[in-house]
Amino acid sequence: MVDDQLLADRLKALAHPARLEILRVLASRGRCVCGEVVEVMPLAQATVSQHLKILKEAGLVRGRIDGRNSCYCLDPDGVAGLREALDGLLGGLSAAAWTTPEPEGEEATA
Repeated sequence: MVDDQLLADRLKALAHPARLEILRVLASRGRCVCGEVVEVMPLAQATVSQHLKILKEAGLVRGRIDGRNSCYCLDPDGVAGLREALDGLLGGLSAAAWTTPEPEGEEATA
């Protein structure tokens, strides 16, 4: 189970559209990619590298240096842990939302 700080760190890493797209690119390839991420992103190589670094630090991506290329792929354990943590969090919130009565009167507008 992912603790709250790790979950928050991973969600923060997902909080940029470019990083979401990078994850989609890696997922669509189904294998580690070397240099291909930069080719399909409308961003400078340095910007893509910074986004990949953030995703790697969050445990969502694995990377290695292969000669002059950096190769990246999804970290299956990190992605599975994130999904499990989100399922638990959102499942609990959803269950509480259905069982919590709506406030009445003046307090309802606050």
